[in-house]
Amino acid sequence: MIEKNAKNTGRKKFNLSSLLSISGFGVVIAYILLCVLLTFLSRNFLTINNFITIIRQAVWVGVMGIGMTFVIATGGIDLSVGSTLGFAGLTVAVLLQKGIEVFPACLIAMLIGAFIGLINGLLISKVKLPAFIATLGTMSILRGLVYVYTKGIPVYGLRYPAFQYLAQGYFYGIPFPVILMAVLLLIFSFLMYRTKFGRYVLAIGSNEDGARLVGIDIDKIKIWVYILTGFLCSISGILLTSRSEAAVADAGSGYEMDAIAASVIGGTSMSGGKANLPAMFLGAVLMTTIRNGLNLTGVSSLWHQVVLGFVILIAVTMDSLSTRLLRKE
Repeated sequence: MIEKNAKNTGRKKFNLSSLLSISGFGVVIAYILLCVLLTFLSRNFLTINNFITIIRQAVWVGVMGIGMTFVIATGGIDLSVGSTLGFAGLTVAVLLQKGIEVFPACLIAMLIGAFIGLINGLLISKVKLPAFIATLGTMSILRGLVYVYTKGIPVYGLRYPAFQYLAQGYFYGIPFPVILMAVLLLIFSFLMYRTKFGRYVLAIGSNEDGARLVGIDIDKIKIWVYILTGFLCSISGILLTSRSEAAVADAGSGYEMDAIAASVIGGTSMSGGKANLPAMFLGAVLMTTIRNGLNLTGVSSLWHQVVLGFVILIAVTMDSLSTRLLRKE
């Protein structure tokens, strides 16, 4: 019964609640309107190079957003994603400087990201800490370790051709990070919507007690969800480090809010049980476009977080309203 409910989770009805939910078609309309507005405000917005820049920058948040979508779909939260990104980015930078080849250096960084996710999963599932508290703690620890190691000084000089290609290269004219993002979306969309694991994730978010009663191993699923999230955050960290050719202490700082916003704007319910991975990436592109538009129109960077904060509040509010209306039906 749980599996059948999970399969049906996320299917939209043509009613007021679906109109209030910013997902799927709604985020496309919102993005088109935003592009029209920014085209009038800046002559430099509607250019191919600018859109390539936007898509590239959206990949960092989009890859993290895949993991965040899985986490939120279970009814959880992960505040450590930005710090995991920064820690993985520093790890690969240090390993490369010590003479380790690109592939093993990246593999080690990804395994460390997965291990961080494992720690989060164990703290939440076995120690029974609230997800907010557990991931807030790991967020602080990881960011602190990065600052302790670097002393706030960036790790420069990562000009290794194979490493640079990861974020700066092109494959048949298409930026490699975009291709990687598409592949990851396909893989994890299949995992979410076509496997038992994905159905169990949605079932836990919809009704954790009910999922437990039908024999779903709640702890195991949650642990794997956080492992996948840590793994994906490390990929974002590697890509961001490759793009900037440096590892900075505050890399990924604040990205947890962008990842959450991208997921919610894309239609993932904060109460769990509903997820839309393709629309999540559209949400990531929307967030990145807002930042890009603010820069092009000369708005001070000090106001960027204010504007993005309003976007997050609007997205969460509309998600809450749609959830209430669905419960009344």
